[in-house]
Amino acid sequence: MKTLGVIPARYASTRFPAKPLVDIAGKLMIQRVYEQVQKASLMDSVIVATDDQRIFDAVKSFGGQVEMTAEDHKSGTDRCAEVAQRHSAFDLVVNIQGDEPFINPSQIDKVIHALMDYEGVDISTLAKVIEEKDEIFNPNVVKVVFGAMQQALYFSRNPIPFVRNAEKTNWMQNATFFKHIGLYGFRRNVLLQLAHLPQGQLEQIESLEQLRWLENGYSIAVGLTQEETFGIDTPNDLDKALDYLKGNKA
Repeated sequence: MKTLGVIPARYASTRFPAKPLVDIAGKLMIQRVYEQVQKASLMDSVIVATDDQRIFDAVKSFGGQVEMTAEDHKSGTDRCAEVAQRHSAFDLVVNIQGDEPFINPSQIDKVIHALMDYEGVDISTLAKVIEEKDEIFNPNVVKVVFGAMQQALYFSRNPIPFVRNAEKTNWMQNATFFKHIGLYGFRRNVLLQLAHLPQGQLEQIESLEQLRWLENGYSIAVGLTQEETFGIDTPNDLDKALDYLKGNKA
C-alpha cells in the first residue's frame, strides 16, 4: 500500500496570521512539519496543500512538494481530499496538522499501521491517556471512548465516560480517560466520500468534524500513543516551542 501525507496550510488565521511561515529557531514552521513527516518509515510522499502563494513559494524554496487548493474549503480534511483526488496511485492518505512542528514520526506510522492491519477500518487516529485532572474538564481537550476492538464510539469536549456516584475530584481514580490526538489516516476512497458529506447534528453541537463520520457509519480505529504533542496556536506558543527545542537538541 502506498501512503500520501498531506499537510493543509492556510495563511489566514484569526489567532495567528501567517502561522505556517513563522520562524522557529532558523526554520519555517511548515518546513519543520514537512521534515518530521518525511521521517515516518511508512510514508511514501508528502505534499503541502495551501491556498496562498506565499506558502506555496516558501515550500518550494526548501525543496518541498506543494499544491494549490481552493480557497473555500471549510476544513483541512476537504483540502486533503482535493489533493488526494489528483493522486490515484496512493491507497492511504494521512492528514497532518500544519501547526505541529515536532510531531513524532512514530505516531504517523501508528496511524498508517492501523489502516494496514485492519481491512475493515475506514479511518484511523490516535489517543493518549489523560494524566492531568484539569484536562478531563477542559473543553479544548477532546476526549474519546472506544470499544474492545479499538474502534471509536464517541468523541466529546465533555468528560467521557461520566463517572456516576463519584466526586469529580476522584474521577481519575475510578476511570481511565483518553484525549484525542488530531492526526488522521484515511483510505483514499473513503476520504473522497467524506468531502461530500453534509454536517450532522452532533458535529454542529460539539464542533467536532469526526462526529460527522461516525454519524454516517464510518469506522475509526484508535491507536494509543504515550507521546505528548503540542501545536502552535498563538504567538505565545512560540516560547513553548523554543523551550522544547532547547530540551531536545538532537
